[in-house]
Amino acid sequence: MQAIILAAGMGKRLGEYTKNNTKCMVEVNGIKLIDRAITQLAHFHLSRLVIVIGYKGNELKEYIGHRYDKVLKIEYIENKVYDKTNNIYSLALAKDELCKDDTILLESDIIFEDSVLQKLINDPYPNLALVDKYQSWMDGTMVTINENNEIENFINKSSFRYQDKDSYYKTVNLYKFSKEFSTGVYVPFLEAYCKVMGNNQYYEEVLRVLTVIHQSSLHALPLQDDKWYEIDDVQDLDIASTLFSSDADKFYMYHKRYGGFWRFPKLLDFCYLVNPYFPNERMIEEMKSNFEILLREYPSGMYVNSLLAAKYFSVRQEFIVVGNGAAELIKNVMEEHAGKKVGVLFPTFDEYPNRLHKDQIVAFVSQKDDFSYTIDDLINFFGDKDISLLLLINPDNPSGHFIEKKDLLKLISWCLERNIRIIVDESFVDFTDNYEKNSLLSNDILLRFRNLMVMKSISKSYGVPGLRLGILASADTSLIDRVKKEVSIWNINSFAEYYMQIFGKYESDYKKACRLFVLERELFYKDLQTISFLRVFPSQANFFLCEITNKYSSAELANELIKRDILISNCSTKNHMGETGKQLIRLAIRDREDDSYLIDTLHSLE
Repeated sequence: MQAIILAAGMGKRLGEYTKNNTKCMVEVNGIKLIDRAITQLAHFHLSRLVIVIGYKGNELKEYIGHRYDKVLKIEYIENKVYDKTNNIYSLALAKDELCKDDTILLESDIIFEDSVLQKLINDPYPNLALVDKYQSWMDGTMVTINENNEIENFINKSSFRYQDKDSYYKTVNLYKFSKEFSTGVYVPFLEAYCKVMGNNQYYEEVLRVLTVIHQSSLHALPLQDDKWYEIDDVQDLDIASTLFSSDADKFYMYHKRYGGFWRFPKLLDFCYLVNPYFPNERMIEEMKSNFEILLREYPSGMYVNSLLAAKYFSVRQEFIVVGNGAAELIKNVMEEHAGKKVGVLFPTFDEYPNRLHKDQIVAFVSQKDDFSYTIDDLINFFGDKDISLLLLINPDNPSGHFIEKKDLLKLISWCLERNIRIIVDESFVDFTDNYEKNSLLSNDILLRFRNLMVMKSISKSYGVPGLRLGILASADTSLIDRVKKEVSIWNINSFAEYYMQIFGKYESDYKKACRLFVLERELFYKDLQTISFLRVFPSQANFFLCEITNKYSSAELANELIKRDILISNCSTKNHMGETGKQLIRLAIRDREDDSYLIDTLHSLE
């Protein structure tokens, strides 16, 4: 068996990375794609490797040199018109070589695990295409297959239909052709296709024609959990660098992204703090049905959006401002207190203290083993402190500690007497038991306590982080008016606006989702208590703070889980939590299937 690598293309979309190099010379985590591919192929004792070169071909030949002579014979074919042709011409140049032996055919811009190549070579079918179930990041040729994994059709870009995407598989651009197939079928059709259609085509078009006229014996081998990626541009390179990072770097590589994990469909994100049961399918379908008009039309300005938010939370329009996520509003409110002392309860959501200078922060750190505190603890601590603002997240993040409403009102009243403003971030309050009685979002409370600001992220309990919605409410209308003027004129997009508009129709479904969540939290809490190396802190939020009591540090456990495509939050690195000496992690609560999978994985690590 031999291998042919097509490596003639210019890779223009990679910009500076291919300015002076062909695409296969691009490095992923310090290893060039061509070196990785040759090393992987060399394990299978192939008779030879043929590389079709073009753009910067001489530089590639010089780089490879004779370094692989002891493990693999390497030959070259030059495509001198690489800038005017496509990969069908590169393969046509190698047609004679293709007919000399069974062949592994691959393109130079793919990166894959060793297991991928092993499955291709070891599979008994002599003519085989590696494929993977269609995912949103994939582009290029798709196929449909039947129950016997026979390829029924090749779907090119012009024929792709998004309504059929669930039946599509993406070609991995890794093929196995028998000598007989190449000689008797593929090459004759390749020659005819090039003669009729020209050389600016893709070699998979020939396979499509063969499938249509039922002349192909090509089967598909669907991959399961094997990693691979096609690198066409700088974002592809970034994603591939994350997917194929070393075990030591993997946790950092994922966490530096701060989201966007939909690009990694196999990743289970237990940092992701949202409601797994809302929005429901009907609401999603309504959003989809209005996709085109929402995409094409401008959203409304702050007047309409604050009116929608007021309806959403049953408060006066002049009391509420809508943000592009709570983060936008946190920035504005914290800037209002530049140079002033701010009381902050640690551990906390870092977005707040990160907006302050360290000299502004008056830190309260719970001395209790479970990071809990009472209102009296806070009053006693801040009683002799000169602060202009007090920050309280309720339930707290990452501890999940919750203060009852009657006690919270006592603290707000205490602050009012001392002319202290207070922010209560209740982004997680809808996850609490009897949540409908726990919110501070009411006109009566806001009017009674004009020192109160209520912050709420709509991403969390409402399950729509992609919409970027948050609100700030206060009866201090001068503050609300200032914030409304400071945010962008169109800070909310049409999709987020429409979501607020239709929410009322689904409010009963939302309440049901919250009840379902509370039941799942109870189950997950009991399950986590069965893990021998975890101590689980009770929580009224949609996550659990856990102490690792033995066997692992928090960093070690996070690294073990990310190897298994599970992402968790290492809380031992958070402000003031590292000082405790505890090894702490935070686990988001997902649905029963995902939570059970995590529990099984944790048991396997005992």
